[in-house]
Amino acid sequence: MQHLDHVKRILADALGIDTAGFDAASALMGSVPELDSMAVIGLIAALEDQFGIDVGDDEICARHFATVGSLAAFVQEKLTSLT
Repeated sequence: MQHLDHVKRILADALGIDTAGFDAASALMGSVPELDSMAVIGLIAALEDQFGIDVGDDEICARHFATVGSLAAFVQEKLTSLT
């Protein structure tokens, strides 16, 4: 999956957690205590900075943060819409 490793690094940096054992199916929202509502805002800012994307308020939903893979897929979707 494209961008999976990059998203894992951003998660590690933004949340201060070890993501070495994470894969695309690793659950995020509700499973990673560090990923609270305030952390989501910081994570979105980090994704925007690292990938050069803009995430609108209406695009922030739990399904994008369900797993590492769903977050990477969301990033890919945003990058595809730039081209």
